[in-house]
Amino acid sequence: MRVIICGAGQVGYGIAERLAAEKNDVSIIDTAPELIHAVRDQLDVRGFVGHGSHPEVLEAAGAQNADMIIAVTLFDEVNIVACEVAHALFNVPMKVARIRSQAYLQPHYQDLFSRDHLPIDVIISPELEVGEMVLRRITLPGAVDVVRFAENHIIMVAIECLEDCPVINTPLAQLSELFPDLPSTVVGVTRNGRLFIPHSADQLVAGDLAYVVTTKEQVRRTLGLFGHDEQEATRIVIAGGGNIGLFVARTLEQRQSRTKIKIIEAHRERAIKVADELRRTVVLNGSALDQKLLMEADIQDADLMVALTNNDQVNILSSVMAKRLGCKGNLALINNPAYHDLTKPLGIDAHVNPSAVTISRVLQHVRRGRIRQVHSIQRGAAEIIEAEALETSPLVGTLLRDLDLPDGMRIGAIYRDGHVVKPSGSVKVKPKDRVVIFALDKAVKQVEQMFRVSLEFF
Repeated sequence: MRVIICGAGQVGYGIAERLAAEKNDVSIIDTAPELIHAVRDQLDVRGFVGHGSHPEVLEAAGAQNADMIIAVTLFDEVNIVACEVAHALFNVPMKVARIRSQAYLQPHYQDLFSRDHLPIDVIISPELEVGEMVLRRITLPGAVDVVRFAENHIIMVAIECLEDCPVINTPLAQLSELFPDLPSTVVGVTRNGRLFIPHSADQLVAGDLAYVVTTKEQVRRTLGLFGHDEQEATRIVIAGGGNIGLFVARTLEQRQSRTKIKIIEAHRERAIKVADELRRTVVLNGSALDQKLLMEADIQDADLMVALTNNDQVNILSSVMAKRLGCKGNLALINNPAYHDLTKPLGIDAHVNPSAVTISRVLQHVRRGRIRQVHSIQRGAAEIIEAEALETSPLVGTLLRDLDLPDGMRIGAIYRDGHVVKPSGSVKVKPKDRVVIFALDKAVKQVEQMFRVSLEFF
């Protein structure tokens, strides 16, 4: 696939890194020469210094032969115009744009990006994506990561196995025998920094991070089985009243009437605006690193501190301070991947990486075949993929026990006619089934091939 990426920041670089590793033909454009030099030095891509919205720059990058343009610069307007130029002058088939401003995304303006107006095929709103991820973490305390598939009927949770975890040191096959009615499958495990797919004879040990696929109805029971029966937070302090903080608070007000929310916002004008837009949330003006202000927000009695400012250091330090002042749990927004390995030693329970969320959304549309959803795991070490099975798929019509599946992948669940089917040796995949698969990076291409439309299909 020939792909042009506009913007060589964290998100653009991350997308280029993934696509180049999969042998795609990638060109990346940015106005900053130092970013382009870094990309050229570190990745097998072509780099161009210039504006991604300028026709001559797009032409130099090969837009006339491109299959897709992904515009993820810092500026919405540049992303919009880049897609417009790619469509009007070069007829690029797939156009993806990151749009941050909510002003463009109001429901009554939904026709703005149609083919008759501004022809963009996929709009990615990082604030909304990250906000939804934060809300999922709040709803399921005890889960390190939460992803929903098949219209929320299937859920993947990453669960830390603590010393008192009831299921450690037990073969996975035995767990299925002990709980035959539990539609949960362990599809991946991280142990001592190594991610692998477990076999039925393998056991979980303390310190493991287990990736478990289950149903919406059984996700809390699954967390409880792994020793995580934390109650959902009802007293929440949010650091940062930006777009993400406001979205999270507004949604919590609408969904959970008994939740008490307080927001700490550093800028006075923004604090006033946020207070005007929310009904029941208390808004405090000041720094989330001010211990007196944290105490004024009753942090010592809070169930959860959610740090969502645009400064990683503030998010990390305020989360640590909140814990030490008595807050039961914390969740931090962290952009810089260099900080991710520091979270556990510092006492941060969970973190959200906005770049990873955006990259996962882009990959969903880069993947070939009937791929419905993609979630990137551990900076691209694996992906969990939801795909629709076609009549021509090699998965269809054969018992799972008889399939010669590639190494590095495991089926977690099958969604069929409104019901979730737990994968077992006696199950067959049928056409139109939606299959949720955990795949290590080396197996992603093979998963794509399984769900591609062959010529014989037509």
